[in-house]
Amino acid sequence: MYAIVEVLGQQFKVEAGRKLFVHRMEEAERGSQIELDKVLLIDNEGNITVGAPTIEGAKVVAEVVSHVRGEKVLVFHKKRRKGYRKLNGHRQNFTELMIKEIKA
Repeated sequence: MYAIVEVLGQQFKVEAGRKLFVHRMEEAERGSQIELDKVLLIDNEGNITVGAPTIEGAKVVAEVVSHVRGEKVLVFHKKRRKGYRKLNGHRQNFTELMIKEIKA
C-alpha cells in the first residue's frame, strides 16, 4: 500500500515504515506525530483511489525523526575569456519523517 501526498507544495510517494526527507518544517518538534491530510492518491493492493484534488478522510500519520542539513551543493558561475569566476555553496535544511501508517 502506498500513497501520494503533498507536503509543503511538493508531492511524495510514501509507504508505511519508510523514511522521507521534506523541506524543513519549523513548527514540527522532534519526536512529535504529524498528520499529512493532502492525500492525492492511494493504491491498496491494486485498488487505486484518485482524489479530486484530494481524498476526503484520508490521512498519512508520520513521526518527526530529526531536523538535518543536506549535502553541500556547489554553484559555479563563469564567463569565458573575461576572468569572471564565482563559487557559491548551499546546504538545504530538511526534516526527516518516518511514515507510521496510511489511513484510507
